[in-house]
Parts: sequence; structure tokens; C-alpha cells
Amino acid sequence: MSDQESLISMGFDPARVAWALKATKNAGLQPAMDHVLNNSEKPIPTAEDVDEEEEEGGDQAVKSLEGEEAKSIKCSECQKIFRTTALANFHAEKSGHTSFEESTEEIKPLTEEEKKARLDELRAKMAEKRALKGKAEIEDNKANEALRRKAGKEQGDIKENLKLKEANKEALERKREKEADAKARAAVKEQIEADKKARAERTAKEKALREGRVPEQQAGGVDVSAGAGARAATAAAGSSGAGKDYPETRLQVRLPSGGQPMTKTFASTATLTEVSEWVASETLSVDVGNVVFSTRFPNKTYGAGDFSKSLKELGLTPSAILFVAS
Repeated sequence: MSDQESLISMGFDPARVAWALKATKNAGLQPAMDHVLNNSEKPIPTAEDVDEEEEEGGDQAVKSLEGEEAKSIKCSECQKIFRTTALANFHAEKSGHTSFEESTEEIKPLTEEEKKARLDELRAKMAEKRALKGKAEIEDNKANEALRRKAGKEQGDIKENLKLKEANKEALERKREKEADAKARAAVKEQIEADKKARAERTAKEKALREGRVPEQQAGGVDVSAGAGARAATAAAGSSGAGKDYPETRLQVRLPSGGQPMTKTFASTATLTEVSEWVASETLSVDVGNVVFSTRFPNKTYGAGDFSKSLKELGLTPSAILFVAS
């Protein structure tokens, strides 16, 4: 196997192997390998550059010895011997030495054992270099992974905080709706009790009149029913007057399709037409021209003549539940 094939089989770049063999003038495997390793970071020169470098180096480094055959080049400063001018030039560039002379000393070629030992040494150095590079890459990957995890955790914390705030907001809204529903149910219950009492009193009075008896309300010469009627009128007037104290009305609207009730606060002076327009704008299933409102307690349906009246005039303040039928 040639020196070129041996170097290429070791994994060296063919272009650098060619450069090394030419620069060392095919002095052998060892000089070529040294050249490849020592110039691994340098750009590969053109053929003209190599010839010019060898020519200039030879003029400066070699001193002729008359009458003797030069077999090597010797550095006068460190006494190292080099087989070729290219190797001497490389030594001069690396060490800064400038004084060279020809020498009759012959450099013996490496034995097979020495070549093998040199190759093993080079392979060990290359393996160590790859191991250091791999270790550095592992450390970089660990650092990058730590940064990714930290960024992911921070993003997850932000999302959790947003979810918690949204849940708290929804819980507060549900609490307000429940409180409003409770108030509305209490008002309806009071109205039902008042209606039941009025119906009972009216039924008792009518029965007494049919039986020819004096109603119990007139005992003692005082028409208690009249007093009760006056009290009822006063209460009604008071209730009507109390409505004037509520500048706003909170309405809960329930659609025929079911689902979540719609809730909004209107001015007590707003008309039922404004309410119908709002309902139509919030849902596509309701036609503003055909919408019909009703209440359950008391059981009442609001006709076309009621849509021009205010919520205060319709007795829907301070809160009410409206059912939609369209």
C-alpha cells in the first residue's frame, strides 16, 4: 500500500494528503503525516504557491557544503535534521529559526514497528480530540435542554395563572347571578303570598255576602274590608313609589331553546322595545318584530301595547325574569 493510500485510509482528506506528499517531496509516510497534522487548520495552497514556497525556503535555509554530498538539512540553532527543504521550511515557520545548513547525515527511514507506533499515537490523539469535542457537545446539549425546560416551565406557569384568573372570574359571575336569582325568587314569593292572601280575603267576603251575613271585616261598625282595600291601595302606591327609587333594572332573559340565561342591567326608564332589540342582537333565533315576553310570577304576557312602556311602568324593577316566545 502506498503512502498516499495509507494516509487516506486513516481518514485524512485526499487533497491534504496530496499537498503533504508534494510538500515533503514524497519523503515518506511519517513526514507527510506530520505535515497533514500540523497544517490541518490552514487552507490548501495551489501548486504554484507550494513551488514558490519551496524555492524561497531553499534559498534561505540551505547552505551548500563543497566537496560533500548533502543528504539532509540541519537547523544550526536546535541541531534538528530534516530530510527535505519543505520540512525545514515548516520547522522554520513553526520555531522561528532562521539558520540552516546542509548535512551529510542521513535520516534513516522508519521501520514497520516505528510506523505502527506512530500511527497508533496519531490515532490516539485523534480519538482524544473527538472525545473532547463530543464531551463539549454533550455539555452544550445539556445547557440548551435546561434552557428549553426553563422556558417551558415559565410558559406553563403563565398559562396556569391565566386559567386560575379566568376560573375566579367565572365563579364570581356565577355567584352574582345566583344572588340576583335569589332576590328575584324572593320577590316573586312575596308577590305570590300577597296574591294568595288577597284571594282568600276576597273569597271569604263573597261567601259571606252570598249567605246574607255581614262580612267579618265590618264587625264593630267599621268596614275592615274597606280599610284592607285602603291598605292594599296604599301598599300598591307605596310599591309604585318604591319603583322610582331604583334607577336601574337587572333583567334575566330565558330563551325558548333553553341554555344559559342572558343577563343585563338596563336603566329603569328603558322601554321593553329596547330589551327586545338587545335580545335580537344577541341571538339569531329571535326576530325583533315577533318577540313576545312573559313572566311566570305573576303569570303575565306583555302585548304590543306594552313595548312602548318603561320597565318602571311595567313593574319590572328592580329585577325580573322574562321568558321569550317568538
